[in-house]
Amino acid sequence: MNPINSTIVNFVKILPKPAVYIFAKKYIAGEKLEDGVRVVKELNSKGILATMDVLGEAVTTKKESVDAKNECLLVLETIQKNNLNSNLSLKPTQLGLAIDEEFCYNQMVEIVERAKSYNNFVRIDMEDSPFTDATINLFKRLKEKYDNVGIVVQAYLKRTLDDVKKLNKLGTNYRLCKGIYIEPEEISYKDYQKVRDNYLDILRQMFTDGNYVGIATHDDYLVENAYKMIKEMNIPKDKFEFQMLYGVKENLRDRINADGYKIRIYVPFGEHWYKYSIRRLQENPNIAWYITKSIFSFN
Repeated sequence: MNPINSTIVNFVKILPKPAVYIFAKKYIAGEKLEDGVRVVKELNSKGILATMDVLGEAVTTKKESVDAKNECLLVLETIQKNNLNSNLSLKPTQLGLAIDEEFCYNQMVEIVERAKSYNNFVRIDMEDSPFTDATINLFKRLKEKYDNVGIVVQAYLKRTLDDVKKLNKLGTNYRLCKGIYIEPEEISYKDYQKVRDNYLDILRQMFTDGNYVGIATHDDYLVENAYKMIKEMNIPKDKFEFQMLYGVKENLRDRINADGYKIRIYVPFGEHWYKYSIRRLQENPNIAWYITKSIFSFN
């Protein structure tokens, strides 16, 4: 990150929340479930799929976790009632993973069971490295009983290719992303091209072993190389989809859609939007300049 962008990012992080929301509203559907429904309907009308996420993470009490579970159940019910083409994404620490792993598992069972009754699917997001093993173990336990659950893996972690080689044997359904959390150099690649190369190595391994992959990226280089790999390996369209975040590179989203590939957009909403938005800002600091211009009405 260049010094100017870094300064602006740090400035935006100390702004009051209403000011930061100027940035956040580009990346979230809104604070209410009806905002998420509205956005998903708009996407579906364009032939684009969605995954809905109630924002929130790292809860500290079981009550908060139960509340989050109930919100997830309501999202699944709402998807069903509105006939939306969307599944559900969730963060395990929101469901109590940092409090009690068995408690979190039981929470997840209830959610995945409900999704199964609606013929829907649940994606377990991957968080920062202290939770990698616990998240994988949670997924493995759920996968023993349910076929409507998948996991996210992150290409910037050095361990991921080895993890994938093991998880592939379970017939795992993946979302493959670069990763956004700030991790130590000992466990993560810091070189941009190295992360890209690892991403493509992991993707090839997933395809080779016949797994379903959500190719989650906004990087034109990775999209183009994924296109080439799909053609070279003759991967059928029912074995992959592309995935992107709401509010990011809609022109690339529309091109993938126009090329006839399935694309799914991650649609986050909820009152706990702040941490998510700050991570988006750190990932894409150029946006910070536009926030600053908006705040001070620069010409």
